[in-house]
Amino acid sequence: MLQALHDLLAPAAMARTTLVLNHVLAAEPAATERLRAHAGRRVLLQPQGWPTLLPPLPRLAFAITPAGLLDWDAMGDGLPADLAVRFDASNPALLAARALTGETPAVDIDGDAQLAADVNWLLQNLRWDIEADLARVMPPAAAHQLFRLGSGLARGMQAAAQAAVQAASRFGTPRA
Repeated sequence: MLQALHDLLAPAAMARTTLVLNHVLAAEPAATERLRAHAGRRVLLQPQGWPTLLPPLPRLAFAITPAGLLDWDAMGDGLPADLAVRFDASNPALLAARALTGETPAVDIDGDAQLAADVNWLLQNLRWDIEADLARVMPPAAAHQLFRLGSGLARGMQAAAQAAVQAASRFGTPRA
């Protein structure tokens, strides 16, 4: 039962995640221009140590399209990734909390150096302009107010996540 639910939801979640990533990429011409140079290449994210009690993650592989966008590569075709990014996922809650605070996890990278540099540039420079997207579906003043409310909530969640990360760090560090 749970496996069937997972098999149904995971591909749908990845399809929507890919749409959001492409929306953010398309909003920044410099981002798609950088990725166009890598059309046809594959990026594989490899979470290490994912807890066995949690449902398995779907394949986190993306092919770069000629338009400089991403195409989720659910099944793979046996070809190796041009860039493999491995990161510790043994504590997903801590990983998510650190992501909320803007902290990037330590990663091991294998593959094309220029592709790695361009992916790093994307991570450092891309930001989703949520307020502009809201203004497309509601009056600009309402979009601004909703964005301010959401930003305040996000800052509160960030502060809570930062406190949780600090507490987890102190708890996990043996004292002399």
